[in-house]
Amino acid sequence: MTDIDKFRNCLLDLNQPIAQRTHAAFLLRTAGTTEAVEVIQQALLNKADSSLMRHELAYILGQIQNPIACPLLIQLLEDETDDLLVRHESAEALGAIGVVESLPALEKFAVHVAPEISETCQIAIDLIKWRQVGETAERGGYLSVDPAPALKQKVDVNTLRTTLMDESLSLFQRYRAMFSLRNMNTDASALALVDGLKDSSALFRHEVAYVLGQMARPVTIPGLNETLCNGEEHRMVRHEAAEALGNIGGGEVENILNQYMNDKEQVVQDSCHVALGTIEYWANF
Repeated sequence: MTDIDKFRNCLLDLNQPIAQRTHAAFLLRTAGTTEAVEVIQQALLNKADSSLMRHELAYILGQIQNPIACPLLIQLLEDETDDLLVRHESAEALGAIGVVESLPALEKFAVHVAPEISETCQIAIDLIKWRQVGETAERGGYLSVDPAPALKQKVDVNTLRTTLMDESLSLFQRYRAMFSLRNMNTDASALALVDGLKDSSALFRHEVAYVLGQMARPVTIPGLNETLCNGEEHRMVRHEAAEALGNIGGGEVENILNQYMNDKEQVVQDSCHVALGTIEYWANF
């Protein structure tokens, strides 16, 4: 049995712990082969699976950047019966893959009634059009394919924070400031990002939480904890805050996550399981 077969068996078995299945999914991302993409697509089609897992699978397809995944991602984006998290992540994945053939579907849903979908589609459109100009961006040492490129010019934290928090600008422009702050990877830039957790856009807040997870700086624990414990916050933001805390790790974080293992939102419960699994994985690495 090949490694891909082992990952497939784990991923497709809904009885396996979600942390273990998530680990298998990201190992498939590392493989990055056409066969791995096909396994991920097979799992993504199963609506009986959790929305957390399926949204992670859509994310992974975007990270692999194989255009063969675009038809399925468009199908998911267009499915009004599917979970908003899955549809949003499918739109973001289309932007990450970046083929111009995805533009009609993204443009159609850029005016969708759900802001989680419409805002994601607009950012994906802006990213594809930005790439068409032929520009490139540095990833700042991070391995992710980001929904917007960091700014090339050197800018100080305060200037970037001003752009980050300026709601008169497009989300694409503000995301560029966000990823520039991430690439700085200092406590000061991380705390500037924490301010973004109070933004009016749930999509924006969830992306800030994701970026803070990439930075994994303990100084952000209070802000992420406040977001996670806010029962009125959007589930997509709370789930991302839980996973970000898992990336930071430590005893304080474990105590926080254990409080939400039975949260009213399933996606938050699942994220806490995954986050604790991440902590355990790195502790035993």
